[in-house]
Amino acid sequence: MHVRRTTVRLVAAVAAALALGVSSAPPPVTAAPPTTRLAAPGDDDEGGTPALRAQLDAASKGWIDAKAALERSTRRQQELNNQLKTIESELTLRNGKVGEIAGVAYRTGRLGPVSALLNSTSPEGFLDRAAELETVASNEDRELRNLLRTKEEATRTRVALDTEIVEQRKQIAVMAKRKQQAERALAVAAADKPAPRADSGASRGTSTANARPAPRNSDGSWPRESCSVNDPTPANGCITPRMLNALQQSQAAGFTRYVSCYRPGGSGEHPKGRACDFAAQKGGFGGDATGGDRTYGNNLAAYHVRNADRLGVLYVIWYRQIWLPSSGWKSYSGAGGDPSSDHTNHVHLSVY
Repeated sequence: MHVRRTTVRLVAAVAAALALGVSSAPPPVTAAPPTTRLAAPGDDDEGGTPALRAQLDAASKGWIDAKAALERSTRRQQELNNQLKTIESELTLRNGKVGEIAGVAYRTGRLGPVSALLNSTSPEGFLDRAAELETVASNEDRELRNLLRTKEEATRTRVALDTEIVEQRKQIAVMAKRKQQAERALAVAAADKPAPRADSGASRGTSTANARPAPRNSDGSWPRESCSVNDPTPANGCITPRMLNALQQSQAAGFTRYVSCYRPGGSGEHPKGRACDFAAQKGGFGGDATGGDRTYGNNLAAYHVRNADRLGVLYVIWYRQIWLPSSGWKSYSGAGGDPSSDHTNHVHLSVY
């Protein structure tokens, strides 16, 4: 009965999409239902604990925010460096002009009212000399003021550069602390359960496809998003626009097997619409993925990692490992030791 309801919902969704004339939609989610239930409302079999996922969520968000701030500061520093080079060139030029004025005054004597009067032979000549005096004085005053303004601008720019260096050091320190937070949380979780089997398969996947970047704020940070768009997978519910972009880009890259995103119960990002589970097997969420299914999962996990900055990835979980933007791949195992909580039958993707 459950399979029939799922199939009916999927057929209705496909029919609705066709009725709307969506010609540029990404490849559809494979219709096969999961052969192993991921979770019912109130359940949580993603592995780990709510406390662990809260720590990982905060650590990864903090690290990503600090990285964005560091990149903004680095860009600002480059702009200031270029600005300072221009100012220093201008300062050299203005110093030269003021030096020329001083040199002429030293060699010929500064033109003043008395010398203008003594060197004039008529009232008209005096007026001409007086006008010349005013012009020279005006030029000298302008050059001196320009020199002082340029020096002040150079000083302000150097102070701004020093401020950016301080900001960069602060953000680097924040990134280091967030990295420690995530790794400490994983270490505590690992101490509370048997050590998982050594497995580095998640890092052996290959992917060269580039995803279309999700929209960012003008300063490079990620905009806050709510669970506001329809979840196109059989899970129904809602997801965030950024999660929808990650799902569509994954499908466009050829990863079109069964996917389930929204889940009303449990902890983590699923109820917030910020996570999707991508089945490694064509038939849905079964036992441990092996052979070509394992390779499919490896490649999908590698695709998400390669495009982490474009998609806003918080973390990827696959085959007893978790990838964090701050730390790379780390050991991770579920509380139940089953394929779902160990993530050996699906790739879990969480986005910012």
